[in-house]
Amino acid sequence: MKRSPAVLLKKKSKSPSSIRVTKRKVDSLRTEIRQYYDKNSYLSWSESKKMYIILGSNEPKNGLVACPQCKIGKLLMIRSRKTRKRFIGCSNYYNGCTASSPLLQKAMLKATRIPCQVCSWPIIIYRYSRKQKWMRQCANMKCESRKPKA
Repeated sequence: MKRSPAVLLKKKSKSPSSIRVTKRKVDSLRTEIRQYYDKNSYLSWSESKKMYIILGSNEPKNGLVACPQCKIGKLLMIRSRKTRKRFIGCSNYYNGCTASSPLLQKAMLKATRIPCQVCSWPIIIYRYSRKQKWMRQCANMKCESRKPKA
């Protein structure tokens, strides 16, 4: 039983890899381009990632993990100019993301690029004195993994 070429062409045109353009995807791409695109950057197709990436951009080099709230920016360890206190905040702050969490002020800190398994915020390693061992915890104050076990 042979099929006509018209039937074969119809089957090939319905590819599962076709992308459906929605308003959410367009808005997400627009805010990402607005944040990172400047006069030195350009869009390029990445064959390994199967997506367009922005090259030569303002994307932060010291970003820890992708922001779990806006999914566009990266979480950074920041020191406030006014109060000189440390906190973790999103690089997409000026485009409306409000993800932030305070850090321990008296402790020695090392922020890792390892995301928390519960909330996807970065894991921090800290200790208060040289005699103390390094301890790990999630950087998010509201994370379930930080609550004491009863």
